[in-house]
Amino acid sequence: MVVLRKDGTLASLFDARLAGLVHASVQGEPGVRFRHERFLISRLATGVVMMAGLPPYLVWRGVPSGIEAIAIASLFLPLVAAVVLSRTGSLWIAHALSSLGLTGIVVCLAALTGGASSAAAIWLVAVPLEAMVSGSRRATVAASVIAVAGAFAIALSGYLPVGSLALAWPNAVVMPVFAVTAIGHIAAQAMEHMRREGEWRTRMQDNEARDRLLLSAIDDLVTWHDANGRVLEASGSAARFVGAEASRLRGHGLLDRVHIGDRPALLQAISDVAAHGAPATVPFRLHLDAPRGDGSRTIYAEMRAHRIEAALAGANGSTVVAVTRDVSEHRRHALELDRARAEAERADEVKTHFLATVSHELRTPLNAIIGFSDVLAGEGALSLSPERSREYAGIIAQSGRHLLDVVNTLLDISRIRGGHFDFQPEPVDVEALLRGCCDLMRLKADASGITLVSAPVPAGFTLVADARACRQMLINLISNAVKFTPRGGRVEVMVRRGGAYLDIVVSDNGIGITEADLPRLGDPFFQVGGGYGRTHEGTGLGLSVVRGLAGLHGGAVSVESAPGKGTAVTVTLPLDCSRAKAGSAGAKNAAAPNQPAPIRTSVRGAAAPEPAPEPIRRPVGLFDPAPLPVNTPMRRAG
Repeated sequence: MVVLRKDGTLASLFDARLAGLVHASVQGEPGVRFRHERFLISRLATGVVMMAGLPPYLVWRGVPSGIEAIAIASLFLPLVAAVVLSRTGSLWIAHALSSLGLTGIVVCLAALTGGASSAAAIWLVAVPLEAMVSGSRRATVAASVIAVAGAFAIALSGYLPVGSLALAWPNAVVMPVFAVTAIGHIAAQAMEHMRREGEWRTRMQDNEARDRLLLSAIDDLVTWHDANGRVLEASGSAARFVGAEASRLRGHGLLDRVHIGDRPALLQAISDVAAHGAPATVPFRLHLDAPRGDGSRTIYAEMRAHRIEAALAGANGSTVVAVTRDVSEHRRHALELDRARAEAERADEVKTHFLATVSHELRTPLNAIIGFSDVLAGEGALSLSPERSREYAGIIAQSGRHLLDVVNTLLDISRIRGGHFDFQPEPVDVEALLRGCCDLMRLKADASGITLVSAPVPAGFTLVADARACRQMLINLISNAVKFTPRGGRVEVMVRRGGAYLDIVVSDNGIGITEADLPRLGDPFFQVGGGYGRTHEGTGLGLSVVRGLAGLHGGAVSVESAPGKGTAVTVTLPLDCSRAKAGSAGAKNAAAPNQPAPIRTSVRGAAAPEPAPEPIRRPVGLFDPAPLPVNTPMRRAG
């Protein structure tokens, strides 16, 4: 024999069987399901009692009379009502059938105990009261109508031929018995209702406490809004999310913390959700009452809003529930991805331009070398005059030197980018540096019909820097100035000292640079007036090399130019560049690339910008980001 323990096993089995009888349409509504379960329990219990007492009664009475048959049928109606409720889920119809059964029993008892004067009529009061306890308005109305019909039936029962079936019970006994039983029935129903309601309220309170705990545990902010966007309630996570208590977000408290430019979109989204029911997502900026760990008081948030159905709106009448989360980190990652994609696209563009430029710069001298070499090596060489042979050999040598210059420039940029440039600061005589570079470039300037002058430098003026790098920077600048200055022009080289910095200035009165091309100066392979129609040869790497070498010294570059007004390039270097070497060594140990000097461009002849902080450093290389804009800060000496 299996013994069920007193730990609730029997109750659990009963609850599971009862849950299977509840109609599927109310399984998701706890309150309605509870009323269905209570009705099923009471009516099934009535049916069990009736079926247990019916056989002994039939044995005692024999064949029932018509009134007794009606009473027995009425006893079966509660059981029928339970079946109807389980099959249809209609509570008011089931209550109507149950009320009809109770009314039928009362009418039969009244007919057997004196008709209209019977004390059993008091039971009719219990019919609508029992239906009212169910919480269904339609069930209460139907029960009241049935009770009124039962009262009329009792009034007419005195005319029925009851005969020997009448029960001659004295009123002194009948009245208290029926009154006490009616009161007991109503009291039992009320107590059962109160017990079940208490259990249901306890269950709802537990659910609410669990929901509050869950809402307070998550970092997202949950808010309930009306159709106009006002906050009716907020979750406990508001203190962590916004830095303010949930009560301070009610009304327009949340909207007041939204960035003013994002408020219309937020209100429109909530209004659309309330009107149409389609969920919506809206991003906005949110001001915090307390700063975050990084000191920021504004975050980027994203709200996901859903409409609340009318049946689930609750006591506060909320229409929209919204979940707001902090997407600042996600947005930062998205921006980083966008920047990385833009840099990758730009790197691809630079690579394409690099291949095109290098191919052009290498193909032209190679064609000359191969062509004239074939002439000198062919059968026609015997018929060439010595002067023509020397001319062809000179062209081959010139083309070879051009190729060597291109390769050396690329190697210089590669060494600077990789941190392998042999940077050796030492005292450099500035006057000797300028005189030597000008003497080296004077022959080219004279051949082009350009006057190259050097401003006087005080004797003994020294600079602690890499002499070879300074010479290469100055030669590149003078070479560019001579290249873009027409015959009869003038190129000037001078130095200025201001504080702890030195300016090396190379200016010319050449063709100048348009304002549209100024922001791209310093880009690798960028050439002013580039394209197949350009009139000046070169790879466009000269100024990039100057930026890289100046960056090794911790300096900066400034370019002022305008069409027809010439160009002035200023390289600003610290008087003592040995500190820059220490910084470059640290960056190299950290596996970071060397950084080029920042470049500032401006239109020549325009108002000079205000002095700015010291130069900053940025990455250098063939595929670096674009140069700084016109208003980039730069320390200017003098």
